[in-house]
Amino acid sequence: MSSAVLRTSKPALGFASLVRLAGQSNGSQAGLTRTLLGSLSSCHPLHRRSWRHYSVRMDQRTGLLFRQLFESQSSTYTYLLADAQTREAVLIDPVLETVERDARLVEDLGLNLTIADPVNTHCHADHITGTGLLKKRLPGCHSAISKDSGATADIHLKEGDRVTFGKYSLEARATPGHTDGCMTFVLNDQSMAFTGDALLIRGCGRTDFQQGCASALYESVHKKIFTLPGECLVYPAHDYTGQSVSTVDEERRLNPRLTKSLEEFVKIMNNLNLPKPKQIDVAVPANLVCGIQNDHYCADCD
Repeated sequence: MSSAVLRTSKPALGFASLVRLAGQSNGSQAGLTRTLLGSLSSCHPLHRRSWRHYSVRMDQRTGLLFRQLFESQSSTYTYLLADAQTREAVLIDPVLETVERDARLVEDLGLNLTIADPVNTHCHADHITGTGLLKKRLPGCHSAISKDSGATADIHLKEGDRVTFGKYSLEARATPGHTDGCMTFVLNDQSMAFTGDALLIRGCGRTDFQQGCASALYESVHKKIFTLPGECLVYPAHDYTGQSVSTVDEERRLNPRLTKSLEEFVKIMNNLNLPKPKQIDVAVPANLVCGIQNDHYCADCD
């Protein structure tokens, strides 16, 4: 049975059968983006409302299927991408509380359950990843995260690796600064970038814990993300203001932190004085072992 696959300069041990050249697509992704909102409660801020958020994008010519999913407790976005023809899929940043929703969507869309591979942009501190539970719920899928994250996974990614699904692929770009293991995943035609916490909409991830370094984050964003085409869509791991997407051009011009000089940026980040994430003491230890502390679902967790 086929699987979403990874192209690396040195294939991960034990997963040689998963490695092949990434499919290339030169066509533009001029797809439709649509947001379907459920009923909203008026008594809570937008990012805390209990609504079901989907952003839908399908390129009829090339067959890219895309879903943007929202988890309201931690304001986390999960992204599902698939080749509509081969049904191969990748799931970015799944959340423990929404595993059943995500698995059901994979089934509803007729995707092959063994190829909905969960990929994490980094080791999260504000929520527990759904990776481990997804591996139990969808037997045969494989987890992936940066080798610099310190977390266990079936596949450890490094700069330049490609996660392939059908004729599409995601290029892994190391963007440390929020954490050592942060990665941005760029679609092979550079029309979409999944930036994790490195670059948010009009903001960025904090740098005061988990190996955070403000100067490293500044360099990562400017060299690895701001060098992408201006029209490239930016999809972050979180948003707290009700926004779902930005562009590289918008963030280069309008981001209130990253339009500053390096010195100004470091000063801003060193004086945020934010409270620590509510779930950090539980989330980080769990996320180091695929999100499940007592049950090992990853091949190399033992």
